[in-house]
Amino acid sequence: MGGAVSAGEDNDELIDNLKEAQYIRTELVEQAFRAIDRADYYLEEFKENAYKDLAWKHGNIHLSAPCIYSEVMEALDLQPGLSFLNLGSGTGYLSSMVGLILGPFGVNHGVELHSDVIEYAKQKLDFFIKTSDSFDKFEFCEPSFVIGNCLEISPDCTQYDRVYCGAGVQKEHEDYMKNLLKVGGILVMPLEEKLTKITRTGPSAWETKKILAVSFAPLIQPNHADSGKSRLVHLPPVAVRSLQDLARIAIRGTIKKLIHQETVGKSGNGLKSPPRFKRRRVRRRRMETIVFLDKEVFASRISNPSDDNNNSEDLEDDTQEEEETKPSELKPDPPVNFLREKVLSLPLPDPLKYYLLYYREK
Repeated sequence: MGGAVSAGEDNDELIDNLKEAQYIRTELVEQAFRAIDRADYYLEEFKENAYKDLAWKHGNIHLSAPCIYSEVMEALDLQPGLSFLNLGSGTGYLSSMVGLILGPFGVNHGVELHSDVIEYAKQKLDFFIKTSDSFDKFEFCEPSFVIGNCLEISPDCTQYDRVYCGAGVQKEHEDYMKNLLKVGGILVMPLEEKLTKITRTGPSAWETKKILAVSFAPLIQPNHADSGKSRLVHLPPVAVRSLQDLARIAIRGTIKKLIHQETVGKSGNGLKSPPRFKRRRVRRRRMETIVFLDKEVFASRISNPSDDNNNSEDLEDDTQEEEETKPSELKPDPPVNFLREKVLSLPLPDPLKYYLLYYREK
């Protein structure tokens, strides 16, 4: 499933393409997609396909196409502080993006059938927390993953504000999925070959919207052949954060505000100066016009009246200047992790600095 947008050269170009095709429509979703590099969730030998709008599967490891994840993120209408349940959480890619929006006071749970995939997801989550500069731009709601069949969730589990199911749901399981939602909550799932958004508007009231046609592998039915008993899935309890953890969140927030104030003082508006590119000289000599008529393509050149009789010398100058402009010269400097620099400069013991950076390596 996928292929709706052009392949990108890197993660940012993939997101640019998703925005242009209107799969990504809100700033929060865009920020989350840009913060996590999709290639980091691929096995090394398959990374050349990471920025194509295609699903990827290797053994039990699976990623949906970027256009599907975009539609899911937009449909969930995520906000800070909400609770989220990911059924078939897989690599944790979607759960991590959701966690960037939920913030430190949200709830982020995932249920995954395969133990090897849960181990893979935990490795990828650890890699993101320890190595990604994007992590410091957000206050993160770290996902928790449990093993089990999502059709066997304990009936006494808490209900959630947002639920996503990453496998095809049969009509017979629709009510089961709906009952995982709080009133006012949103459920997104593939139902009868359509990505479907269901909003719970009351104890027994629902609004349903079909988003787009999709093709997902169906949910795996519980197998009780061995013991004859159901293996209930118990989701993690909604724990209250420790005072120590709350202090870390508050200190990080204070440092970020300080950095913002310093930036405002220097630039006057708090916005970063745009990257400086080598400016190319532009001469208005000709305008190329391409006309599409049915399946034929006609190209024509229209002279600009201000041209000085096809000055070939100017043309050679521009050509030479374009050749001298290397792609590397057009790339801005890598972003600076101001939060990390500020924390490491504080007169604090190293263990405390690393605690404020979530135990991240130097």
